[in-house]
Amino acid sequence: MAEADDRRVCVGVVGAPHGIRGEVRIKSHTAVPLDISAYGPLTTEDGRTVRIRKARLAKDMVIATLDGVNDRNAVETLKNQRLYIDRDKLPEPDEDEWYYADLIGLDVRDTDAETIGTVLAVQDFGGGELLEVRLSGTPGTVLVPFSRAAVPVVDVGGGFVVIDPPPGLLGEDLSDEDREEDEDAQ
Repeated sequence: MAEADDRRVCVGVVGAPHGIRGEVRIKSHTAVPLDISAYGPLTTEDGRTVRIRKARLAKDMVIATLDGVNDRNAVETLKNQRLYIDRDKLPEPDEDEWYYADLIGLDVRDTDAETIGTVLAVQDFGGGELLEVRLSGTPGTVLVPFSRAAVPVVDVGGGFVVIDPPPGLLGEDLSDEDREEDEDAQ
């Protein structure tokens, strides 16, 4: 998840230690994972400043050495901390690009332009990006695939996204034909 306030953008999350000499796994939220080391000092959500001294890529994780973090115990104190960068240090996104932080709080509209909820977060559990949406009038959330087919319009300036989710995703009743297909598949 990438969350931010008006001044900061989450660029990664500290994971588990890597070895015993203070290396740490970082889940990078940057387009090029190793770019997380190019932003200079990062701030943890609890207010500590972290500087990446060295970094390398190992599968989908960045393995990093941090200034002042020299052993496994020091890494444990950072585990699960989100890493932030000041928004003004990031380049402006190109057209049809945006930062996850820009999506948080946008209204969610259906294809009939009716507001049906709010974007709470952008998630990626390994199978692709998902918008976590709180539907209006409900306590729960739904996950909408963040693809052009399911989210055909993203208008950050206008304050909304339009979703066209697959049938059944928002809890609406399936048609009799869809119900019969589901039963036949079982």
